[in-house]
Amino acid sequence: MALSNLIAYECITGQSDTHLTDIQSHRLHSRIIDDFLALQNAAKNAGFDLTIASSFRDFDRQSMIWNNKFSGSRPVYNKQQQPVDLTKLTDINKCIAIMRYSALPGASRHHLGTDLDIFDKAAVNDDYRLQLTPNEYEQGGPFAPLSNWLNNNLAKFGFYRPYKHDLDGVAPELWHISHIKQSQLMVDVLSEKILYECINNSELLGKSAILANLPALYKRFISNVSPP
Repeated sequence: MALSNLIAYECITGQSDTHLTDIQSHRLHSRIIDDFLALQNAAKNAGFDLTIASSFRDFDRQSMIWNNKFSGSRPVYNKQQQPVDLTKLTDINKCIAIMRYSALPGASRHHLGTDLDIFDKAAVNDDYRLQLTPNEYEQGGPFAPLSNWLNNNLAKFGFYRPYKHDLDGVAPELWHISHIKQSQLMVDVLSEKILYECINNSELLGKSAILANLPALYKRFISNVSPP
């Protein structure tokens, strides 16, 4: 594998951080910093304190989240935000339940550095416990005004919401924004073959079920996003 291809492979699968820049106690892709700051400044002028809740997450961190959920040591929720009893599910159905809200390691958009979760810090007290749940961003929620503002302004600064709509894959996440151009450049490099190799070399729980069903999982949860 050529060095350039190896670097791209490692970046898109969360195994390298060479494409990142430190910003506001987080890390984002170096090529989206200016656009993010412009978005943040525009939000400030509109009365919002647009703050990063989560940004880059590497493969090991995503794997820990996955394994904790697969093993039952961390809860998994359904569409109604009720805990799922994983003991009653086959391995592949466990994977499907987890992927509703947690990305498959190696394919998380948070690996890219182009995607981040945001909230309005000015809308809540310092002791507010951020949940990143739909009710916080929908009508009546503390971040609904910011969410409405984002509807009209995200694209002006080169961002969009890949999980804006329920497409029977990843659940809607109105807090998750993505840089349109840079994320697409990186997503275009990812393939089922690359992901298969990444997972095959990992210690993920449920690995056999994942690999056996990867084409279907890829189509439903990875490439299945809302358009810009």
